[in-house]
Amino acid sequence: MAWILVPLGGAVGTAMRYALALLGQRLCGDAWFPGGTFVANVLGSFLLGVVFVWGEGRAIAQVDARLVLGTGVMGGFTTYSSFNLELVKLLGEAPLRAGAYLVATVGACLLAGLAGIALARLFR
Repeated sequence: MAWILVPLGGAVGTAMRYALALLGQRLCGDAWFPGGTFVANVLGSFLLGVVFVWGEGRAIAQVDARLVLGTGVMGGFTTYSSFNLELVKLLGEAPLRAGAYLVATVGACLLAGLAGIALARLFR
């Protein structure tokens, strides 16, 4: 069942990511750094923290909830490869913006992940 639910979760996460990219493009246009990818990765880090705690011992159709929601949905939603490509592109065009994007993404994702874990522990 995991072989079905994880890819289905990935499809859901990918669709959510695409919708977020379209929304970001509509709201921000060409911002000084890729906002859609930034938001997806920060939100995904937060939600993965929640899933990590909340999903322990829980199942979705007899499959570990963390596998379906973490690996599947959040795996499809977050996007390290896009982050990396956009960072490399920015390095060539605007090294200071690239540095800001790198620090902001890593820092915000770390804090968001910790916040997700803390929030889930409060409600556990």
